[in-house]
Amino acid sequence: MTDLFNYRRRSSSPVQVGDLQIGGDAPIRIQSMTTTNTNDTEACVEQAEKIIKAGGELVRLTTQGRREAENLKNINAQLRADGFNTPLVADVHFNANVADVAALYAEKVRVNPGNYVDPARVFKKIEYTDTEYADELKKLEDRFVPFLNICKEHHTAVRIGVNHGSLSDRIMSRYGDTPEGIVESCMEFLRICKKEQFDNVVISIKASNTVIMVRTVRLLVDEMDRNDMHYPLHLGVTEAGEGEDGRIKSAVGIGALLADGIGDTIRVSLSEEPEAEIPVARHLVDYIIKREGHLMVPATASPDFDWLRPERRKTRAAGGIGGSNVPVVIASLPNGQTSADVDFSTDTTPDYIYCGSSLPANRKEGQKYIVDFNAYTGAKDTYPIFPYNATPFISSVKADVKFLVLQLGAPSEEYLACL
Repeated sequence: MTDLFNYRRRSSSPVQVGDLQIGGDAPIRIQSMTTTNTNDTEACVEQAEKIIKAGGELVRLTTQGRREAENLKNINAQLRADGFNTPLVADVHFNANVADVAALYAEKVRVNPGNYVDPARVFKKIEYTDTEYADELKKLEDRFVPFLNICKEHHTAVRIGVNHGSLSDRIMSRYGDTPEGIVESCMEFLRICKKEQFDNVVISIKASNTVIMVRTVRLLVDEMDRNDMHYPLHLGVTEAGEGEDGRIKSAVGIGALLADGIGDTIRVSLSEEPEAEIPVARHLVDYIIKREGHLMVPATASPDFDWLRPERRKTRAAGGIGGSNVPVVIASLPNGQTSADVDFSTDTTPDYIYCGSSLPANRKEGQKYIVDFNAYTGAKDTYPIFPYNATPFISSVKADVKFLVLQLGAPSEEYLACL
């Protein structure tokens, strides 16, 4: 399990993708994906170069069919002629034969376990006996091993990229639409890689739901540790969107795992020009790695907390905060502003406004406020508090006029005594 209080990057085995190393002691790599037709060499090269100039360290291209896979040769050659050695990644779905061709011309090939060998998903419930299920796994191995042999011969890396939205009917029938099923979909391929001693593997598990994504990747890391596997991980949130929404969603999903120390390469998937993804990804990585070497936080995890299956901590409700209430949004009033300056539109109105030492004179009906505890206790004779939904907030512990400072790592008993 990761250290919940101290940042430490997960140890992973190094993978070579062209001239670029992923995992091991390499930095977290940034990548993006072209949106051009992979048969259009000139357009792909132009967009790839924009990604590279923006700071992208890998460029991924959609490879729907054999023609697209074969044209990777021309795209790769043109980029090298232009002086760029950035590795290309072929994104393959539905056709294992296309992956075989792409492995000849791309430095890395991404395959989707949900449709590499299994037929396209039709949401059909299939009952397998254990023998029948084992036979399906044998079919998978028989088709996957020749692909790995091509990759070995041409020094091509592989990304096993599981998508929550494209699990096979076979996996869904046995495991359901669960994080455990997503992990198993990946592990089926990793077991073959380990058996064949093919180590040039990167893994990704993606979902548009960030809660499912984070929990599933944590489960996968735990399962790999149990099986002595240390493959590097690629992180991304599918269909993150555009603008502020896409950036926030990516920060939540990718950022939570990076903060765990998980992740060796990332892509922020925005509905914008590919090169616009690079600065966002760079900012995320830079923000997290600043934690390296921070002052140690001596703390002990609660025995009730399960990192792999987290649940909301039980609390006693204080007004509308805590308990079974949904998390609230609290906004502070900037200097010089009053509640009259707050935008009360439906989408942006905070649940509470923190006002500091006093409530604003022009309070809005229905708006909830938070004031400092000393102001709350001393203001009842000045104006009625409760009709205006004010909640006290203890921002510091005072003894006469002196602030009480507790040393970092002090046991909770000291805090509780102060409270």
